[in-house]
Amino acid sequence: MNEYFLIAKIVSVVGKDGFVKIFSFSDFPERFFDLKKVYLDFFGEKKIFFVDAVKQQKNFFALKFKNFDNENDVQMLLGKEVFVDEADIVKLPENHFFIHDLVGSKVYRNEKLLGTIKDVLTYPANDVYLIEDKNGSELLIPALSGLIERFDPKEKILILKPGNELYDDED
Repeated sequence: MNEYFLIAKIVSVVGKDGFVKIFSFSDFPERFFDLKKVYLDFFGEKKIFFVDAVKQQKNFFALKFKNFDNENDVQMLLGKEVFVDEADIVKLPENHFFIHDLVGSKVYRNEKLLGTIKDVLTYPANDVYLIEDKNGSELLIPALSGLIERFDPKEKILILKPGNELYDDED
């Protein structure tokens, strides 16, 4: 079974030549120039679309799909999410991970289970892990290399460095 990864959403028509404006969810916008194919979701089923052209406008990207040649052809694509398969996922540098790799991971510190990563919040300064413990309480931990000893994406285990407390009121 193929695994698909969300990279963008089609938000509007651009011009009369069949281009659509996308809202990118990717931290790597240059990736759109390398795309040959993408998948769009229709009623829970992914359909392949071949990318004919990519244009970068001032602050957005526009895609044109093969056999979609005018503004009427692309009307049915508005609001659709754009996915890639595992073969077309961006290759990350060492010690960088996708949010989907982190979510669901168990977090340990000083050999004690703190909880499970429920979400990764993205902020300008750094990302923040939203960790939920067994009682449903939430803990926010900055995603800083200085706090992380190691992460195993296959085992879904994040180990924080031992030592100083993360918060002043930590027990």
